[in-house]
Amino acid sequence: MTNTETWAPLEIEAKGDGGVDQLLAQLEELEDGLAGSLVREKGLVFRGFGINQDTLDKALDHLLPNRLAYVHGNSPRTKVGGNVYTSTEYPQEFDISMHNEMSYAHAWPSRLAFFCQTQPGSGGATPVLDSAKWLAILDPEVREAFAGGVRYVQNLHDGYGLGKSWQDTFETTERADVEAFLKGAGAEWDWRRDGSLRVESERPSTTEHPVTGVEVWFNQADQWHPSGLGDDTAAELYSILSADELPQSVTFADGSPIPAEYVVQIRDRGLEAAVNVDWRTGDLLLIDNVLLAHGRRSFTGDRRILVAMSD
Repeated sequence: MTNTETWAPLEIEAKGDGGVDQLLAQLEELEDGLAGSLVREKGLVFRGFGINQDTLDKALDHLLPNRLAYVHGNSPRTKVGGNVYTSTEYPQEFDISMHNEMSYAHAWPSRLAFFCQTQPGSGGATPVLDSAKWLAILDPEVREAFAGGVRYVQNLHDGYGLGKSWQDTFETTERADVEAFLKGAGAEWDWRRDGSLRVESERPSTTEHPVTGVEVWFNQADQWHPSGLGDDTAAELYSILSADELPQSVTFADGSPIPAEYVVQIRDRGLEAAVNVDWRTGDLLLIDNVLLAHGRRSFTGDRRILVAMSD
């Protein structure tokens, strides 16, 4: 199990003047190649290469061989290029809790790359956490309760309402395309009279890494549960909507409620055990999305981080 007091992503500093060509040359020098090094280190930080938005695509073509669209993504983002998105657009005064990208879905990206276009004024680090450690630091009672998996519920409006629309979520305006995707995902769905869409998906709470075989905590129960938003925000949501009407919610797989204290433990222990990656303009962070969870620390000033994903 990784010791977060000594572990951190491997930093790779530019030699000489940097640039994309220098980045590619240093990738060739990695002892285990990029794939092997990423599995061993879990995360790689590239610094001093002078990457900018004009050269980002060339770098990403090598770090992420097959960039994915953010289809069925639940967080608010803006698409800014060829399957390149802004990081989650969430008020800067709040932390974003730890999570593995799209762990609620039937398929998820294996790699994520984050690019710092504008470094924050203060704060704004991306915390990362060994997902196997996250599983290990939860109480046995919590791990046992989640052993049967979870059920995610989404209420996606038709263009106006709280949360995301189904059009934005699936990057299409065609219902047939949405249904084909959901059928392939093993999800249940129901179109409502007002044009909204309700989706329910049963998923495991852990998974095993395809190379190492290590079991990791791999779900987003704390982000989908109102208690993960804090008492005041949860109370406000419940004053507007019933539990069945929330834009997103989660239960255990059998439909029974997840206790709020479990959610708070998962959220707080994850954030407390994470290691911060502080940003400088031009930095790139590459992570294995199963081995590492990630989040965001609150910040002041400007901050613009772009993200891309790969299978």
